[in-house]
Amino acid sequence: KTLSSAEFYKCLNDFRLDMTQNEAKTLFDYFDETRDGYIDYDEFLHVIRGEMNERRIAVVKLAFKKLDVVTLDDIRSVYDAKNHPDVKKGRKTEDEILGEFLDTFEQYHSLRNNDPKLRNKEVTLDEFIDYYRNISCSVDNDEYFELIVRNAWNLDNKSYAKGWAAKY
Repeated sequence: KTLSSAEFYKCLNDFRLDMTQNEAKTLFDYFDETRDGYIDYDEFLHVIRGEMNERRIAVVKLAFKKLDVVTLDDIRSVYDAKNHPDVKKGRKTEDEILGEFLDTFEQYHSLRNNDPKLRNKEVTLDEFIDYYRNISCSVDNDEYFELIVRNAWNLDNKSYAKGWAAKY
């Protein structure tokens, strides 16, 4: 769900926050990081929660370092898409599935910087950090955030039978 500037102004009035339309527009523009005329949940959370702290940035950089620059070929070497349900049903190719996976990292970064050319099927460190910045906004605890990243990219090089690996 997103809010337009008119919806945002109505919300401010509904909650009896006395602002002029110019003040509300200034506040709206502050929340609208992608400059698309709407405030989405991720933008709102990011403004409220702020940037990732150094501990979180360090673990995200550690994960990216394990991967280096991420391209379609890099993902192909570590992720087997042939068992994806859409590939099995013939709806999509393995490369389409891998491309969609890469695009999850690039999408927000491209919108935030208002540059569709950034969606080039190659994930940079900035795009990787932006992706985890959005996740970070929804995770209150630093230890749990670190656990999420460590397990997602197997930073501890452990193999688990199932489920999440550690307590936080």
